[in-house]
Amino acid sequence: MRQNSSICRHQVYLSTPYRQTHQPGNTECLPRRQTRHTGTPGLPPPDRQRQSAPGRHACYPFRTVDRINHSRDTRILPRVAQVNTPREHTEPFTVLPVDSVMQATTKNADLDQSVDVQHWTKGQVQNWANSLKDTEELTVITEHCLTLSKDLLNRSVRKGSATLLIHDEVRLQKQQSKSCPGNPCKAYPFGHCHDAYSYIKGHFLDVPESGTITFIEPCHEFKALTGGTDDQKMDKFMREVIRFAAACMNSRTNGTIHFGIGDTIQGYLHGEIIGIHVGEDTEEYGNKLRNAINRCFEVKDIKTAQLCIKPPRFVRVLNRDFTFINEFVIEVDIIPYSALCEANTYLTYENVTEGSTRKKKDDEKNFFIRESGGSRNLRAQQNAKKANIECNKFVTSIQTLVELRKQAEKERLIQIKTHIQGLKLYKIITGKTNSLGFYERYIIVTNKAQPIQLSAIDFLVELNPLAVLDFDPQSSQDGLCKHFKEKREVNSHFPNDYTNTESDEDLQLTQKTSWVFCNGRSDDKNASNPPSEMNVWQTDKGGSVRTVVSHLCQKEVCRSKRFLVVFLLLSRVNDPTDPLLETFYMFYQELNGTKQMLCICDNENAFTLWKDLIISCCEVDISKRCIYELSLEEVNGTVLSLLSKKQHRFLPGTGGSNVLLEENVERELFTLEILCVNQCEGCTKDNFDKRDEPWLEFYLSEQIGAVSFYKRKEIDEVERRIRYLLTLKRACTLLTLKHLPGCGGSTLAKHVLWRQRTEYRCAELNDTSADHDTVAEHVLKLLKCGCKEPKDRVPVLLMVDGFKQMKKALNLQNTIDKKCNNPEPRSSQVIILNVMRSKPTSGPHKPGSGPHNGDTVYLNQPFSDIQQKQNNKHINTNTSEGPTASDSNKSNQGAQCALKNINMTEKHAQLIAALALLYVYCKHAALSVSLCEEYLSLQPKSGSADSEVQEAFQQFSALVMLCDIRANILFKGFRMKNSQVAQLCLNELNLTHKVSKAKIVNIILTTDKFYESTQGKKKLQHDIRDILVKSCPSHLFVGEQEASFSGDSADKEIKSMFSPLIQDIMSETPGLEENVIKNASFRFPKDASIAQLRARYYYLKKKKFDKARAWADKCKCLAPNSSESSETSAQVLMHELKYSLANEKLPICAEVLTRLLELARAALKAFTETKQLAKVESEQRLQTKKDLSPLNTSGFLGQIQVCVHIIEALEKTPLFSAGKDCLDLLSSMLSGKTQIHQMKEKHKKHMDYYTVLQTFSDMLHNLKFTMKDNFDFLDKFHANLGSKFGMIESHDPTANAELSRCFAKFAELFCQTKSKHFFSSESELHKARQLTEKEKLDTYSGILNCLSNDIKPETLKNVAKAYKLIHCSPECSSVERVNYIYINVVLSCMGQEVIESLRSLLKILYQCLENPPPETRLPLYFIAVVLLWPHQQKHLNRTDCDQLQSYISDMKSAFHSEMKQISSGKRAKVHFFLGKKPTVRLGEIRKCIGGDRNSLLPNGKMEQYGQNQMYESVCAE
Repeated sequence: MRQNSSICRHQVYLSTPYRQTHQPGNTECLPRRQTRHTGTPGLPPPDRQRQSAPGRHACYPFRTVDRINHSRDTRILPRVAQVNTPREHTEPFTVLPVDSVMQATTKNADLDQSVDVQHWTKGQVQNWANSLKDTEELTVITEHCLTLSKDLLNRSVRKGSATLLIHDEVRLQKQQSKSCPGNPCKAYPFGHCHDAYSYIKGHFLDVPESGTITFIEPCHEFKALTGGTDDQKMDKFMREVIRFAAACMNSRTNGTIHFGIGDTIQGYLHGEIIGIHVGEDTEEYGNKLRNAINRCFEVKDIKTAQLCIKPPRFVRVLNRDFTFINEFVIEVDIIPYSALCEANTYLTYENVTEGSTRKKKDDEKNFFIRESGGSRNLRAQQNAKKANIECNKFVTSIQTLVELRKQAEKERLIQIKTHIQGLKLYKIITGKTNSLGFYERYIIVTNKAQPIQLSAIDFLVELNPLAVLDFDPQSSQDGLCKHFKEKREVNSHFPNDYTNTESDEDLQLTQKTSWVFCNGRSDDKNASNPPSEMNVWQTDKGGSVRTVVSHLCQKEVCRSKRFLVVFLLLSRVNDPTDPLLETFYMFYQELNGTKQMLCICDNENAFTLWKDLIISCCEVDISKRCIYELSLEEVNGTVLSLLSKKQHRFLPGTGGSNVLLEENVERELFTLEILCVNQCEGCTKDNFDKRDEPWLEFYLSEQIGAVSFYKRKEIDEVERRIRYLLTLKRACTLLTLKHLPGCGGSTLAKHVLWRQRTEYRCAELNDTSADHDTVAEHVLKLLKCGCKEPKDRVPVLLMVDGFKQMKKALNLQNTIDKKCNNPEPRSSQVIILNVMRSKPTSGPHKPGSGPHNGDTVYLNQPFSDIQQKQNNKHINTNTSEGPTASDSNKSNQGAQCALKNINMTEKHAQLIAALALLYVYCKHAALSVSLCEEYLSLQPKSGSADSEVQEAFQQFSALVMLCDIRANILFKGFRMKNSQVAQLCLNELNLTHKVSKAKIVNIILTTDKFYESTQGKKKLQHDIRDILVKSCPSHLFVGEQEASFSGDSADKEIKSMFSPLIQDIMSETPGLEENVIKNASFRFPKDASIAQLRARYYYLKKKKFDKARAWADKCKCLAPNSSESSETSAQVLMHELKYSLANEKLPICAEVLTRLLELARAALKAFTETKQLAKVESEQRLQTKKDLSPLNTSGFLGQIQVCVHIIEALEKTPLFSAGKDCLDLLSSMLSGKTQIHQMKEKHKKHMDYYTVLQTFSDMLHNLKFTMKDNFDFLDKFHANLGSKFGMIESHDPTANAELSRCFAKFAELFCQTKSKHFFSSESELHKARQLTEKEKLDTYSGILNCLSNDIKPETLKNVAKAYKLIHCSPECSSVERVNYIYINVVLSCMGQEVIESLRSLLKILYQCLENPPPETRLPLYFIAVVLLWPHQQKHLNRTDCDQLQSYISDMKSAFHSEMKQISSGKRAKVHFFLGKKPTVRLGEIRKCIGGDRNSLLPNGKMEQYGQNQMYESVCAE
């Protein structure tokens, strides 16, 4: 209805669409005034005025410009005057649209010739805004009014008019903000980054800005971040994050800083959501923040800060009608993990600009803490003394904060719970029938979807819902509707379509899914159904939606009780006026309850809000019909697994749910063979996929009527260990299954994976040679597949079968651990089941003895006849290895039958022999299909199957199988059925047909066709090299010296230096191994390992040292920087020396002595080079961190052995073989005490020998020093460094025996003087020092070894008395004083009577600490920490422990400088356990654990059946 109205001459009220579309708010709060027109000049007549629709447009006052005379220097002041209607104008006035006002203002401006007619551009608007003095006004104009100004410019509004219009706009913005506040809402979940959550503009967060609350509950800080240029905003962003982060880290509290949230100080409501504009490159914020952390934190704190300060999170801001706008709230979470922060404090530099080279000054550091609702800088006070007092006070209290933080973290970990919501979803969505046939129709009710959610709701397409009630106005543009229509056609409707239709046929409900836009569409061209805000939706669209609900619930549409209404909450519902809540109430009324309803929430927080709102609305608890602890990916996978068993592959999710494994994701994880939840489903014995083949027998054995696969008792033990490893707080744990060949270890491991496939994400490593970094990345992708947050992850159970060395498994574990990068793992995320073959041993682990520690399970018993019989009931001879345990007699008969008339001149016979040998000695060896085609001279045909190639094996085709081979690329190949069949073939060839292993290897090495095929060539070369070079034992001392330990009876020891294949050839056909090694060197001429193998064979087996030297030199040329190549040359020289020495006639003449000493000098030089290269290699491994191989110590032992050979050679000369006095003379000469020329002057006989000795005087005079230096190094190496994954390292007994033999020779010569001729004035002091040297207790490392090695108490007491004598002497050195402290500590730890009291030892300690020489720094600071530990001796004064922190730091520095270079694959060894209770030594713990359980587990936990008793006996106060 149009009304007559009048308006004041100089005042109009404008109804502007801009205000409706660009400024969210409650329009009902604004004034609406309707007036009667009386003919105002300058305005259109009443019949041309457009009436504003009630309730649709808000009314906003703007003032026009009066006719004013301006002088040249006069300008319009940009201040907003209050719009007050004059008292004399009492007539009502009308509301006019924008066009009318624009015409009026333009016309009035044109009448005034003095007004500046220049158009106001956007740049002028910005300049004018910048000139404002009112910061609050500037903020609002800059952020909200530029769009309006552009609209005014497009309509040619003059500058003066635009100025006043914008000022009125600003005033009304503030008026609306204060008069129409939004609703309270929850903050984005702390620590999350993938939740589907958005903020609504104008609403406000219901959390206050605060300081520390509970350390775990985050504190909050709000920043509007408005005004200024983009660079200024970025600088403020980085500055505020650094301040807030440092304050949280110092206060040990979690926290979130929000940008785009207003505060009362800035003129907004507290916590008001205003949003900020973010460019397309959101990564810029993260990159700049990382750079700011590097600049503003101290160097030592940068790594910790990078881990504690999480990347920025961008949360979308929506209009009140749920449409997207290009604004976000930026949030940064701070998590100061106690494991990272420890007791440190964090200072920051305030103004360090990017790229600045200015040196940072200490007085520029800031010390921020959280206090009340902000961050306070303790160093910002004007009074420096007061600031220092506050800082020191806070530092002294930091330990309390650390303990409180740890306790809070511990309590939070205890709260972790499990759920079964996957099973609950199964029951609800299937109506407790376990299939989707019960419900005939599904009705979906949903709200706005985030882009990240769309890929996880494909189950909606498969459900084929009857109708979708969508409350997202932009759904057809970039939301759920668009995603759905890409896969299935829909009929789009508005709610009023259901009101206006006469029949269901018009809606086509049964033909296509009816997509009902319940809150309009923002892309509706006719604008007939625009989006509505929450507070007006009920009146605008509520009635028509109720009609839709009623219509869908009619029996004619949906059969009663046979349809399910699914509320899919893709966005949080936290407002009582939310349309989704209203719709729920409608369905609740129509269905008389919730039994036909299912609610799916993306997370528990969204569920809590939804549940509380429903309780307040309907007074009903919806919990039993809600799924909220599953991610959308898990919901999607669970529903899809009900729809299609074979079409998709699924991984287990939390609570019994499933997650879809996409094909492209599985292809990316090419190093893993993934075992899915629905593996083999739908397969039969004759119809199955290749990837199902290894698991087929397990699947078939579970079918109805089938014989179950035999379950071995060790399976329960392995599964129990896996459950235990899950409780450890380490990201990756390791369980090793060691088995004898033929015991079925691989089968048992696969059986474990099959049984656990629904509990863990199971996979098998298909290529043990794959790069560990790549494997770790693939394992983490499998772990994170379908999981947004860490709490949703299901652990990965990774089976590794084929590692020959334990260090490779440990290296893989360490790599995965680092890739996880989790400072506070709640439990194990990856469990490696490492399957390794072991050799039969007569040691403590006899067959059937069972597992010996928590990380290793032994399987030493082969299948019994009963087990074989039961398994063979459902396994035939044509199945693959995997779960087979075929009967040996049948297999033997099959092999005999196939090989009955074998002719080794035929190519297919050569192929089967090669395949058998390769598979026996290299588990994963195979030959590519293309190689077999070329070798068998088959012509490839287009479309020919691989089975045709297999048929070309003729009678041997049943012995081989087609498989996938993963090397650098994936290709097809052939391998033997299993290792047992392969071994039987080799035995049959040798026994029946006299085809030896040497002959088969020579065929492989000399036949060029094996190496002509490009596909699989590198894999074959790698496998052949492995079976020729790699030996079984892995010793502590890497090298070749073991074979020399047993002298001429070394045939068995010599064999152990070669690979199992070479050993078997030596036993089977002695002598033919030389031809094999020659052929290997011809086939691999540039392989250093093959050259080393040939050199080793010549000097160990053949004693042909010239040839050995030549091949050692070639090895060194091929690998000049390898310590093993250098060691090979040294070993050749040493073995030649030893061989010559053993075969020379006695006494040795001068010429022979010259040759022997020349060999010895060359060997010592070569071993010196070996030591240098070994240290360089160790340092390189530390830098790359990809290899855990320890230091090659063979050079140190080799030099000791050469020195022993020199002593033996000299003892066989006439000079030193005449009696005991001659030995004393030899000792004096080799110690450097007696010069050779002095001996020559005194003894006139055997001058030719003295001439020879004089030639080698430097080597001889330093011989004792050389031996002592190497002994001390090895002692220090083993005393300070232990296994990287264990407390105690088991050394090779043969190497230890050789060291003991050499030291006994050393002690016999240098530590016992039975003749008084040379040392007639021998003092008691000298005897005491000789005693300490003889007992190997003249170094701190030797004394520490007493704690772990057995030593007689009497010997220890005698050495202690000797040290007492040395200490009382004025000649006592600093090293001896430190050793004196050590010997007393060791006596105390071993329960022996000490010589000095603690107080006396502390006095000696303080004397040593005054000015310690470099060689005593490490042992001195180590023992200082032990003695001064606060809880070690409770009667110590406080001053005794004041310097403890500096001593710990000095100890670390000394350890780093001395041991860092040689610590590859090692870690600092533990001798004492320091804590709140008395110090415990390692030996006591070893006694409690027992002889068979003497190592700390690789997983970082010490498992012991009765470990409580161990701690009570050792650590009880």
